Amino acid sequence: MTHKIRIIYFIIMVCAAASSVFTVSAQSKNHNLGLRTIVIDPGHGGKDPGAPGQTAATSEKHIVLAVSKLFGEKIKEAYPDVKVVYTRSNDTFLGLHDRAMVARKNNADLFVSIHCNSVSSKSAFGSSVHILGQKSDRKSNTTDYFERNMSVAQRENEVIVLEEGYETKYTHFDPNTPEAYIGYALQWQAHYESSLLFAAEVVDKLMVKPLTPRKIVIDQDIFQVLVEANMPAVLLELAFISNPTEYKYLASAEGQKEIADRLFEAFKAYKTQYDSSLNVSSAPVQVEKPAAPAVENPSVKPEVKPEATDLKEYYSVQIMSLGKLLSNGDPALKGVAIHPIKPEGSKVYKYVSGKFAEKAEALKHLSEVRKAFPEAFLVKVNGTSVVIP
Repeated sequence: MTHKIRIIYFIIMVCAAASSVFTVSAQSKNHNLGLRTIVIDPGHGGKDPGAPGQTAATSEKHIVLAVSKLFGEKIKEAYPDVKVVYTRSNDTFLGLHDRAMVARKNNADLFVSIHCNSVSSKSAFGSSVHILGQKSDRKSNTTDYFERNMSVAQRENEVIVLEEGYETKYTHFDPNTPEAYIGYALQWQAHYESSLLFAAEVVDKLMVKPLTPRKIVIDQDIFQVLVEANMPAVLLELAFISNPTEYKYLASAEGQKEIADRLFEAFKAYKTQYDSSLNVSSAPVQVEKPAAPAVENPSVKPEVKPEATDLKEYYSVQIMSLGKLLSNGDPALKGVAIHPIKPEGSKVYKYVSGKFAEKAEALKHLSEVRKAFPEAFLVKVNGTSVVIP
């Protein structure tokens, strides 16, 4: 396949896949259910210990299993109606293909693979979150995500050779062949924005002291387990097990509990936005929260009062979250006037439309915006803070 044909093929597939946050992943299931299944994937296991700890009991496979179970239990306690599935619940080996198949067979709304990082240097530190990424052919984006992150991806993917029958399972996957990734362009585009949104919540909730974000905190990668998941999916590198300070935190019961608590907060924030996009209440059982207000029929154009421009706190409509800055007039915005907000400490812009003192007026605007972005939802803005009201 020539380079020119490859580019044309890629463009066709991406155009066919073009979708906004949550639309593909959420609407492919029962529209009234919201986020109901999460698959948590503790990396490695059994004959694959992952990164070594100072003792056998504190190797990567044991640390991530403990964090995963604590994380899952928090979700079960707060959301009894959410199905929590683990790819492994004990020290057993499971191939990357089988991990992804667990998520697909359970029709998961979200897949979270949990790992620890490790390098030869003891000074390396920091946390990162990875989503399925694609090499860009656009001149405006010269970043080669594949090359930049290949060393990390290859370390996680090398577990493939430990699986029985790996020669036939992964015949379609060759990290050295660019054409192999073109075939995944459709699913990547479909779930990219949802994955990015959850990744942004992980950054905001997890990566605070004593954890530290890496310089590039949200990476776009080609981890095989993300490729095959075919749903909103992230792979987390909690911290460096090779760093003595971070290892001490990762290996401690207190550190593992705190990490699980923070991951739960990220999940809760993501679920709120996911469910709100479908007009589904997503409040934990211990918190009384009314369901999202019904939206007026979008086919009837309402009269919307001019938006207020001098408000510090106001209601608005969020249409998407992205890691790059878009300007009004960008084709991706479909003619909707926006202003991007970058919450403090976040690497992701939240694109909101309109400024309204009254919630009722913002809801009228929401009905109009949903003609272009069906997954848009109501938010309240105060400075750089954007929350679900």
